[in-house]
Amino acid sequence: MRIKNLLKHPVFWSILIFLAAQLLTFVVITRENAFLDNNQIYVPSQPPQVVSLWPETITSSSGEVTQTPAYSSLGPILIYFLVVIVILGIVLFVIPVFALKLALRALFAFLFSWAIFVISVLWLPWVAAVVIAAAVGLVWYFIPRVWMQNVVMIAAMVSVGAVFGRMITPWTSMILLMALAVYDYLAVRFGYMTWMANKLSDSNTLPAFMIPKTLVEWRNPMKEPALTRIGEGTPADRRYSILGGGDIGFPLLLVSSVYFAYGIKSYAFMALFTLIGLIAAYWIQGRFLKGRPMPALPPIAVAALIGLLILRL
Repeated sequence: MRIKNLLKHPVFWSILIFLAAQLLTFVVITRENAFLDNNQIYVPSQPPQVVSLWPETITSSSGEVTQTPAYSSLGPILIYFLVVIVILGIVLFVIPVFALKLALRALFAFLFSWAIFVISVLWLPWVAAVVIAAAVGLVWYFIPRVWMQNVVMIAAMVSVGAVFGRMITPWTSMILLMALAVYDYLAVRFGYMTWMANKLSDSNTLPAFMIPKTLVEWRNPMKEPALTRIGEGTPADRRYSILGGGDIGFPLLLVSSVYFAYGIKSYAFMALFTLIGLIAAYWIQGRFLKGRPMPALPPIAVAALIGLLILRL
């Protein structure tokens, strides 16, 4: 009986999803350097500075000149993220969702296909990886199910963390996580996150993990009414809980960058602290918010900062 109750609890599934994403991330990033070397693909290492705010040329004491590119600098990364959020909000406000539905679904199908390709190409020939990625994207586009949404979301977050975690330093990732935690708090506090979630769920393209109350609902289609207005009603009446993709993706970015900078043991240490942060978010939600929307990134960022300080000091 206790096991059945546990399987109905969204906290259990959120933790399980988080652990699965961390495990898959570890498998992917430990293969990444060997794949790049074997295929003679050059990807610049993490920049030498602890935190690089803007692209610049750095000359070391030995006279070596290094260019810190935009993709590894904190300032451009934050600007890119905020611009995307603002543009998406304007588009969703101005254009009716029904007019965007096909375009949004096609975009998400492409992004999910990219994620599957990034993971599968590490072990398979690129032709096979393309075929598998395209098949997954098409299946998600035409017959999406709740379980498949969660699987491709894990793949997407793992791919983002593995690819970009190799390009930026842990402290850049940490500051980015803290900045996004502030955004997450404000967006939830003033209702922007809930409004955007409702708008995107109308098009069946919510970039989040869907956690149903019963096991049988994992097979439900993403088009069912309970998923199209995910934020309506009281917490007790909702058939699904959601865990934002960023609540998984940005911690994975941090732990991936820690792996490439400091090694396997440091990766495991930071993965544990980010997991503690997720558990703390659910504890705060249950203890103080009674099931109301809770921004998960703030407690995750605090726990991750404590872990990184312990790790380096």
